[in-house]
Amino acid sequence: MARTIWTVVSQCTRAWRGGAARLAICLALAQPAFVAARASEPGEYSKLPARSTPTWVRQSIIYEIFPRQFSATGDFNGVTAQLDRLKQLGVDILWLMPIHPVGKLKAKGAFGSPYAVRDYYGINPQYGTAADLHRLVGEAHRRGLKVIMDIVANHTAWDSVLMKMPDFYTHDAAGHIIPPRPEWTDVAALNYDNPKLRRYMIDMLKHWVREFDLDGFRCDAAGMVPTDFWEQARTELDALKPGLFMLAEWDNPALMARAFDVDYAWKGYTAMADAIQGRSPASAVREQWQRESAEYERGALRMRFSDNHDESRAIVRFGEPAALAAAALVFTLDGVPLLYNGMEVGDTAESGAPALFEKLPINWSTVERRPQFAQAYRQLTTLRHGHPAFMGGELVWVHNSEEARVLSFIRRGAGESLLVAVNVSSQPFVGVVEAGDGSYGEITPGADDAKSTHVVSLPALSLGAWEYRVFRKQQ
Repeated sequence: MARTIWTVVSQCTRAWRGGAARLAICLALAQPAFVAARASEPGEYSKLPARSTPTWVRQSIIYEIFPRQFSATGDFNGVTAQLDRLKQLGVDILWLMPIHPVGKLKAKGAFGSPYAVRDYYGINPQYGTAADLHRLVGEAHRRGLKVIMDIVANHTAWDSVLMKMPDFYTHDAAGHIIPPRPEWTDVAALNYDNPKLRRYMIDMLKHWVREFDLDGFRCDAAGMVPTDFWEQARTELDALKPGLFMLAEWDNPALMARAFDVDYAWKGYTAMADAIQGRSPASAVREQWQRESAEYERGALRMRFSDNHDESRAIVRFGEPAALAAAALVFTLDGVPLLYNGMEVGDTAESGAPALFEKLPINWSTVERRPQFAQAYRQLTTLRHGHPAFMGGELVWVHNSEEARVLSFIRRGAGESLLVAVNVSSQPFVGVVEAGDGSYGEITPGADDAKSTHVVSLPALSLGAWEYRVFRKQQ
């Protein structure tokens, strides 16, 4: 943190000589740096309020798209063709995995990783042209959908156009450019001690916003890039297009203080996966949530997920009914939920390594075999959008009589109180839940008419294997 402060001081000293406009940017950066310094001790971030985030982000559902796998054509037009379906599914933000040309030198697999970027200003010709991308973004915006782009700021491909500037890269003692981690053999680590690299990267981010009207960025390996770089980038991007959305692939409250709107709830995902697979009690999910709540800024938004390109597919890892139980948690916990590339039809094709480096298109016809997935995800998006308490209300955990297998909590806000109970086990549950005073009506998606119109006799509660139920407190 001391380095961050002195970096800002040095920048502002130079900016003072360069004019009022540059000085204004530096002064905007200085305040968050010093505030963050005061909150640098463990647990101190929880004393700060979360940064102001656009309302539309809090109310959104993110859909991650791997263009190579998303359609048979594997291009932008294949995504554009499905925008109406994505809108009907109920998602709000389309996250495009990296769209840049992929490096060939030291590439893995037949196609190489999209995270091995050869040219930050270029478009992968296999995905189409700039005109195709303009059309995709424009058509998404006409449907009320936002579009964010994956940016890989920590490393490049070995045949990147930036290799002509070797001082942009990290070197070992012998002067050789090195990967960021030994196992990441297909990429080379960038060096953010170089101010020219920082300027290049910020200007590049601004280019994509200016030229394609993007709504923000998902930032790969964000914690491997200096926090003060992201803070400077955020300040300049906000000046260009106020209200951008920045998503960090990391879990660190320091990144959330002044740079990012949302980060990954990685530890929450691990706790949920362990509970579903029987390696830990369900109560471990609540305990992990409580630990993170004590670490993060008040009101900080975390991205909740059961599937993404870095993990095994939920349907494969957990099984079909358990995957839907995981989805129910993702959509009813606090934060912003994620859907990934075909999971709404029960697709089982992997997209992580080694499939990340190959072409394995989504089998959309899987929906005929697993129609319950399309129905379940549509119900969950409708449930979330239909109740403001899910999109911005507080979360209060409540006890039940079998906390090793069942999670129960209340979402409260915007004049409503919702009780959620999820059975994350293969055994039925019959017991009680601490619902508090008052009567409840069931609003579980797909509940029969008798349930949905009848006042439920809580605290008594029954759940089938992997079942979830949602109740709304009567006014």
